[in-house]
This record gives sequence, structure tokens and C-alpha cells, in this order.
Amino acid sequence: MKRIWCIPLMVFCCGALLCGCSTGTTETITNRNIPIQDITEFYYTYENINFNAFYQRYHFYVDGERYMFHHETREKPNGYGWTTEEDITESGTFELSPEEWRDFLGMLKDGTVSARTGSASSGSSGPWMYLYWKNDKGKYQEYAFTSVEARNGFEDYCNTLAHTER
Repeated sequence: MKRIWCIPLMVFCCGALLCGCSTGTTETITNRNIPIQDITEFYYTYENINFNAFYQRYHFYVDGERYMFHHETREKPNGYGWTTEEDITESGTFELSPEEWRDFLGMLKDGTVSARTGSASSGSSGPWMYLYWKNDKGKYQEYAFTSVEARNGFEDYCNTLAHTER
């Protein structure tokens, strides 16, 4: 007689599971399961201050209802040191289509987001990658691709976007 309470409990648990499954799911990315609609910005920056100094930045961001992309390349052929605005060789900002934005998010899907650990002054050339999202708490923003191949694919995608006629 004492086990009768188990049946209503099992019915309740199964019902809760079924209801949870039927409400639909939110598409998420990264190890933190960030809802894609919460992504607000992504920065990719690489800088080499050695011989043939070079700087590359890709910036994806949401501006109101628009998806935006900005790119900037700075080069100092046969030179050393930090590049400045005088060294800009390519730059542009434009709106992305919803398909281009989804392609971008798809490239970030399996990466990891962690608390910030390094800084641009640590001596590394990068790339430094930061993902900003609603609830990142100003802390969980450092992004890493799953592999060098995934990062190379992202760089190729950005280069193609930067050179697409608009």
C-alpha cells in the first residue's frame, strides 16, 4: 500500500518531460549554450608587429534589427611596429543578409567561450577573439574555435565577405 504514491509521481514526471519537449527548442551555440538571438558582437583581431607588420580585424555586430560586418586591414610592408590608421589598406562596413549572419553563427557553433584570461599586451600576435552576448556578465567573452581548420575556414569566410561586391 505504501508504494501507491509512486504511480502519480511517475505520471507527473513523464508529463513534465513530454510538455518540456513539446514547447520547442532554442538554437544555441558554444559550450555555454548561448541562444543565437542573444549574440550581439564578435571580434576577431590579429596583429603582427614584427617585420612586415600587419593587422586584421573582423567585427560582426547587431545594430538595431540589422546584422553588420566591419573589416579592416593595416599593413606596413618592410616595416616593424604597431600599425596605425595611416597604414589602412582595406576597410569597409556593410549590412549582412540573414543568411550570411546564420553562416557566421554556424562557424561559431561548436567553439568554446570562457572567462577572459589574456590581453593584447601579452606579447602574442593573436588572434584574439571575443563573443559578446546578453548575460555574458562582462566576463565570459573569450572565444576559441574547435580547431585550426575551423579558424582558417572562418578567416576565409571573412576574406570572401570583405571582397564581395555590394
